[in-house]
Amino acid sequence: MRVLAAMSGGVDSAVAAARAVDAGHDVVGVHLALSEAPGTLRTGSRGCCSKEDAGDARRAADVLGIPFYVWDFAERFREDVIDDFVAAYAAGETPNPCLRCNERIKFAAVADRATALGFDAVATGHYARLVDGVLRRAVDPDKDQSYVLAVLTADQLARAMFPVGDTAKPQIRREAERRGLAVADKPDSHDICFIPSGDTRAFLGARIGLRRGAVVDDETGATLAEHDGVHGFTIGQRKGLGIGAPAADGRPRYVTAIEPATGTVRVGSAARLEVRRLSADRAVWTAGRVPDGPLECVVQVRAHGGTAAAIVEPTGAGLTASLRTPLTGVARGQAVVAYRPDPDGDVVIGSATIAGTA
Repeated sequence: MRVLAAMSGGVDSAVAAARAVDAGHDVVGVHLALSEAPGTLRTGSRGCCSKEDAGDARRAADVLGIPFYVWDFAERFREDVIDDFVAAYAAGETPNPCLRCNERIKFAAVADRATALGFDAVATGHYARLVDGVLRRAVDPDKDQSYVLAVLTADQLARAMFPVGDTAKPQIRREAERRGLAVADKPDSHDICFIPSGDTRAFLGARIGLRRGAVVDDETGATLAEHDGVHGFTIGQRKGLGIGAPAADGRPRYVTAIEPATGTVRVGSAARLEVRRLSADRAVWTAGRVPDGPLECVVQVRAHGGTAAAIVEPTGAGLTASLRTPLTGVARGQAVVAYRPDPDGDVVIGSATIAGTA
């Protein structure tokens, strides 16, 4: 097959490309230039898409002996990922930009261009497995990225390859070293790639501006503090609330609700964070068809953690999930991903964007 290897400049994508070469595929490497100012987006292990990353990807391609190109997707990335991220926070939601990038950039825009150029598949360094077209969790549970890939359609999965999903991360680093890849010890990037400072509140504030509102006690309705915008808060947040005095019972307060229309941020006890039912829209079923009825499964609401047994039921273009045990810190804008437990690796059933909780 002709395989386009998306090479970020990190160790995972470099080994993924190497494995595609070993498998006998005709491989071409491509680095996605996603930043409009590529010199600014890496500080140690934070951020990505810098000139350093492009250079690392090129050197890895040279070691593998494959052609290498840089594709400029900066404008598309800004519109489909960064602008979407800012708008979601302004609306009181908590989005996952990695999920949106996979959905709209790597496996939509890039895959479409690859297909137009005659490639059969796109290989990435994501930690997940594809078995007969079925998306499963990775072997390494600490690195599993099936959650942020659950937005992919059956057609997109048919054109995807995840060569490192069957291997633990320490082994990937050792393999990279054996292959002579200079990125073997390169630190993993973390946090949000386009906010290398790690200060999400400042990033959003610079783009949204001041939208003052009140922090209100969820039980008494009393105003406890003022804030500069709902974009500075997310459900379950405990620190940075600007409250000077403790609650009457001496226990911590958490953000329990965000009302962007009025600028109100409600805070309350941990018990008020419990969610037993959620509704979600924009469902994607990875098998390519809507399930016939309710499903016993496990749902995950964050990239790492936040899982519970549940009954998931399709509802038109969305779904509902009734949780066997409550979850906390569940916010609108997050993705809910449904898995079918399996001893060979949980199977991704589908995903949707959380619209409401109860």
